[in-house]
Amino acid sequence: MNKQPEELRLELEDGEWPLTYTDHDRQIVRAIVFDDEGWFYFVRAHRDDDFGKATLIETSGGGVETGEDLLSAIRRELGEELGARVEVLCKIGVVSDYYNLIHRHNVNHYYLCRALSFGEKHLMPDEISDFHLSTLRLTADEAEAEYRRRACTPIGRLIAARELPVLRRAREILGW
Repeated sequence: MNKQPEELRLELEDGEWPLTYTDHDRQIVRAIVFDDEGWFYFVRAHRDDDFGKATLIETSGGGVETGEDLLSAIRRELGEELGARVEVLCKIGVVSDYYNLIHRHNVNHYYLCRALSFGEKHLMPDEISDFHLSTLRLTADEAEAEYRRRACTPIGRLIAARELPVLRRAREILGW
């Protein structure tokens, strides 16, 4: 990877719930994390909330805090959720999507990151008690299959629509 790849830009709608209004935007950082052995790292979440009951696969990441730059935010989030210290290789792109149920517009900034090491996770209380986050280590093919398998719920379909194109773009960048 010698030059910066062209960034992916996606604009997605929420076709699962009716749009009544959007009252806030959320800046989010997410990463496709891989290691030198060809494994990719994701989080598994178990939800039982307004979005319904579902078990999901998702890239690690989260909201950008006030005054935080995107690169600091992605390093912080990957440390919290995966216990990973990473090298940020490039920005994959931006996916704009909506969660109509909670009236939110998400601006997801995706990065491609090589895992350098793994240590202790620092999950937030709700990530432990509400979402039961755990780490998934999968091949890219296994991850794509897991996204498709988890797209049987409305929230699973929204996440798969957002993340499968990003995973495929990461594979193109890596030549995998």
